[in-house]
Amino acid sequence: MKEIINVEEIFASKVFTFGKMKERLPRSVYKEVQRLMDQGGELSLATADVIAKAMKDWAVENGATHYTHWFQPLTGITAEKHDAFVTHPDEDGKMIMEFSGKELIKGEPDASSFPSGGLRATFEARGYTAWDITSPAFLKEDATGVILCIPTAFCSYTGEALDKKTPLLRSMEALSQQALRIVRLFGNTGATKVVPSVGPEQEYFLVDREKYLRREDLIFAGRTLFGAPAPKGQELEDHYFGTIRERVGAYMKDLNVELWKLGVTAKTQHNEAAPAQHELAPVYETANIAVDHNQLVMETMKKVAGRHGLTCLLHEKPFAGMNGSGKHNNWSLGTDNGVNLLDPGDTPNENIQFLLVLACIMKAVDTHADLLRQSAADVGNDHRLGADEAPPAIISIFLGEQLEDVVKQLVETGEAARCLEGGKLETGVSTIPEFEKDATDRNRTSPFAFTGNKFEFRMVGSSDSVASPNTTLNAIVAEAFCEAADVLEGAEDFELAVHDLIKEYMTKHQRIIFNGDGYSEEWVAEAARRGLPNIESTVEAACTLTTPKAIRLFEKFNIFTRVELESREEILYETYAKTINIEAHTMIDMAGKQYVPAVIRYTKTLADAVIAVREAGAEPSVQIQMLSEVNTRLSAAKEALTRLERATADAMAIKNARERAFFYKDTVRGAMEELRVPVDQLERMVDKAVWPVPSYGELTFEI
Repeated sequence: MKEIINVEEIFASKVFTFGKMKERLPRSVYKEVQRLMDQGGELSLATADVIAKAMKDWAVENGATHYTHWFQPLTGITAEKHDAFVTHPDEDGKMIMEFSGKELIKGEPDASSFPSGGLRATFEARGYTAWDITSPAFLKEDATGVILCIPTAFCSYTGEALDKKTPLLRSMEALSQQALRIVRLFGNTGATKVVPSVGPEQEYFLVDREKYLRREDLIFAGRTLFGAPAPKGQELEDHYFGTIRERVGAYMKDLNVELWKLGVTAKTQHNEAAPAQHELAPVYETANIAVDHNQLVMETMKKVAGRHGLTCLLHEKPFAGMNGSGKHNNWSLGTDNGVNLLDPGDTPNENIQFLLVLACIMKAVDTHADLLRQSAADVGNDHRLGADEAPPAIISIFLGEQLEDVVKQLVETGEAARCLEGGKLETGVSTIPEFEKDATDRNRTSPFAFTGNKFEFRMVGSSDSVASPNTTLNAIVAEAFCEAADVLEGAEDFELAVHDLIKEYMTKHQRIIFNGDGYSEEWVAEAARRGLPNIESTVEAACTLTTPKAIRLFEKFNIFTRVELESREEILYETYAKTINIEAHTMIDMAGKQYVPAVIRYTKTLADAVIAVREAGAEPSVQIQMLSEVNTRLSAAKEALTRLERATADAMAIKNARERAFFYKDTVRGAMEELRVPVDQLERMVDKAVWPVPSYGELTFEI
């Protein structure tokens, strides 16, 4: 009999939710927690002790033996150090389980080996974790047992942010403060804060684990560094939204259950464009909770895959020649009294508040296109952006026909007298009813697209944390709101001033709007004519963090200090160099220990065949030709291998982090491609029985 899943019963069963707080905390303590979550402030130690005891009791009842401050260092993944609830036996020898308010609020993991970009010296390694009261604690269960996880920020002894969460929380406060100034101008006195909501869609690949373990490149680099295309790829588009395979369906079912228990609102699942590629999308949540939950999604995807004999690949480009994976970051703004600032309504041309918000976002994205591009930069994403599968590396905004027409009217005349309607969708089939269609289509080639009541930032890489993109989005929009509010709050005639400001912003920043094909070469030329930046790689994007413009922005709103920005630039260079170095050495290892020896053995087989055919009295022309062709490519592979070895040695001798990163980009990666070409050619020629690793076809179709 099939198991019946009661979603309502299991949802958030592993989360210390508001409901559980309400049941277990004294009313006064519960009210204080609510107040602090809404308004901020400091939790008293006495109150923290009460919360900690209730949290510990709930966790222990559910089998927990340890707790951890769960944080997000600058590695882009999560970190945890487990401490048991046990303290010391009482006089009767009975073990006492305790968890204090002090332990709840603050931890001291040091965690000195995480990247800090020079923020901490080894002898100044003290680091603190601080409870993020707005993100609920939860239970993780695996081979180590049940662990109570407390979401936290991670800062240095001197207060610098050593993580992804602290700047995100700072940016959310800055955005709320400035957005409140805007909504107050339009008479909304009931709102006490404005909250960014995020819904990150997660793309991923699944491969058979036994085959995965036979590929060093997948193990060490997360992507295939060699591999000839399979006879069939994604050209028939038959995998996209196709019937989900039984093995994958079983995985998705278990994944959903695990995520629902953790309070993650996993909603949509489907096959993506490439063979073995899939997607999961959640319901929107407050930005910091969405970031936490997306980290849990990625971690749970990997854990559940192992149970099914699978491996989940989150790299942006695991297979050359096939669609890579992204993470569409859907971002919106809403007041705590229910107003979506990005909802245009039925007549957006008459919705002045929406038009001002839109104008501010246009200004923000145009002014800081370089920073927004940087926020989606990582090594793996360099393989994806700019190809015909993902947005270009050029930032632009897609508004659609309706809003583009409104903007055009405002720019040309200062008034928007009309609004395009969606009309009826007629299918021509009598049994299918007509229905209202949207007033605008979608543009999947746009990096920053308006999709009805939100913006979809489509550049983010599948393995990346969504904390940085949302920190940047919040910051640049906060600045635009601040500058608009500075003008409008002092205006004698608000109605005239707001109309003039909307026209001014839209006129000045209309160059950022592009509704056409972002994949076309014509757009690259047009973007250059407009003066839009085209930052093609992660190492080229890193320096945008420390421009005078960026430093002014982030320091103004206390999101980053100059030192914090400089550290992050340094980390980007270091991470890039280390990643490419790992990939290069993996290629050297695979080529030298697997491919070259396998091909040498195969050439001996061919040579023996030549001799045998000759001795049999026949002309071994085919065998000789094959031997010659294989040997030619084997020689090319060996020469390329030697060049790659030299290039990596030269790279490691460079001391300056920026120079080293650029050398890996400009020289080492080229040497890697030169090695891949003959090896992939050999894969097409050598007997499959002697080829040392699973092929693309085996990895993507045999699941």
